[in-house]
Amino acid sequence: MSLDQIVAQPTIETTRFELRPVRKSDAGLISHYAADERVSRMTSSIPHPLPPGATEAYVERAMQAEQNEFVWAIDGTRDGGAELMGMISLKRMDRSQSEVGFWIAPTFWNTGVASEALQSLIDANPFDDGALFATAFQDNPASARVLTHCGFEYLGDAETFSVARDANVPTWTYSRKL
Repeated sequence: MSLDQIVAQPTIETTRFELRPVRKSDAGLISHYAADERVSRMTSSIPHPLPPGATEAYVERAMQAEQNEFVWAIDGTRDGGAELMGMISLKRMDRSQSEVGFWIAPTFWNTGVASEALQSLIDANPFDDGALFATAFQDNPASARVLTHCGFEYLGDAETFSVARDANVPTWTYSRKL
């Protein structure tokens, strides 16, 4: 698949929730959770403190029809759960590869939400990728466990700039063949 092809973003069903495209009404809950320093410090791109308008701009980008990154809200309302438990995304790369990223609201940490969301995204493989890549900050072993639980293999150490920390942060890099 070439990067100039437009792929319709699917909704992905899991046993406990669905991964659905982001909508404007998600902005309030995204702001609520993303403003939590425990969340922002474990991502490369969420600033802390969260500036005014940042979430709305993020939602607008996520909703654009032509994009190289698909962002899904982890939504539990189908089964009476929370409307937003976190976010998961795939950013297209070249050669049938994508980079996966995710964050989970602290309320849902250690509940299996991240593993189920990631495994469901792998199973759906919406870009028909041959491989996925991901990184985890070395001070976030929970994310590393999610990746290895879902079949990702450790590739090596690197570092990534974290906007919230205003510093380069050591990371572990993982890949998974599909």
